[in-house]
Amino acid sequence: MSRQLVALFAAAGLLLGGCATVSDSIDAINPFSSAGQKMPSLVPFKASAEVRTAWSVSVGKAADYTFTPAVVADVAYVASRSGTVFKLADGKVVWKIDAGQPLSAGVGANGRVLVVGTSKGEVLAFSTEDGKALWQAKVSSEVLAAPVVGDDGVAVKSGDNRVHLLDAGDGGRKWVYQRTTPALSVRSAGSPVFADRYVFVGYPGGKLVALAVQNGAPIWEGTVALPKGATELDRVADIVASPVVDGRLICAVAFQGRVACFDMGQGGAMIWSRDLSSVTGLAMDGRYVYVADDKGIISALDRQSGSSLWKQDKLKNRRLSAPVVQRGLVAVADGEGFVHFLSREDGSFAARQKTDGTPVRAPLKMLGNAVLVQTTGGSVSAIEAQ
Repeated sequence: MSRQLVALFAAAGLLLGGCATVSDSIDAINPFSSAGQKMPSLVPFKASAEVRTAWSVSVGKAADYTFTPAVVADVAYVASRSGTVFKLADGKVVWKIDAGQPLSAGVGANGRVLVVGTSKGEVLAFSTEDGKALWQAKVSSEVLAAPVVGDDGVAVKSGDNRVHLLDAGDGGRKWVYQRTTPALSVRSAGSPVFADRYVFVGYPGGKLVALAVQNGAPIWEGTVALPKGATELDRVADIVASPVVDGRLICAVAFQGRVACFDMGQGGAMIWSRDLSSVTGLAMDGRYVYVADDKGIISALDRQSGSSLWKQDKLKNRRLSAPVVQRGLVAVADGEGFVHFLSREDGSFAARQKTDGTPVRAPLKMLGNAVLVQTTGGSVSAIEAQ
């Protein structure tokens, strides 16, 4: 077994499914355990942007799960492993509820309903107005990815890689999509994405699939990665993070694979691809695609051609989150809870802010002009840089 591969799974906080002996072996030689390697030190720099923490709230720990905040207008909805769910506005707790059981994923929300999931496959919905319980539904296995609330329903990707579309009003099942997946895959916290008439989902084996919102039928699929190698572990090539949509362009990145962009208006025709491996995901703006790879190197690629524009390697092996773009800066968080702001133009460091010192697994979100960060230790912080 490749120690580099084992290190990656440990750093990303991901587990392998389908083979208990593999998981046991990973635990046994985990180089990021208390006896393993220390995270590399940060490189000092001269700040070119001002940074401040506008507010920070303690919401409860994530344990071994990934909890992604949901942002609706200027309000944030967050959850924790213990089952607590919060509505936050300007750093103030509007309401706080107990879901009644431990949670394994969240949060998805719109202006009316918020949704979380459990390791038993329960999907729980609450009113965004006052936190009142609305409905409860059951999917086929544990929920590791935050449910997504769209105009056509609630999309839930379960741990067995099925996609369920539920009615947002009562939780009734609209459709379920299932496909054959490899025997060995990465347990994914990447959520589906609603765009146009489709639900887009990344799959083990490197496939990006467009499902019809109306009935769940697969309309097209794009190949982001092709499994290759001598062993099943070498052949793991999974889209672990959510795809990103901007206009007609949809881009996704796979572990042990590529980053690739497709034209939704041309039936999913591939525009470009580039060899690059990531378990955390990417961000996109009007000019660039930004990717934090599994080595901790951040790359900016031209969104039209995929050509490399700059790389920042001074955060190597610091277990980076997916990036987000904020006011001309690219923000990314690391395994010690630092949030780093890089220049969009050349990748140089512009500012840095520390949170609670615990890892950031969840994708960063934009809340107004601030970057919203939820750590595994339980803090949710709004950080502004300019």
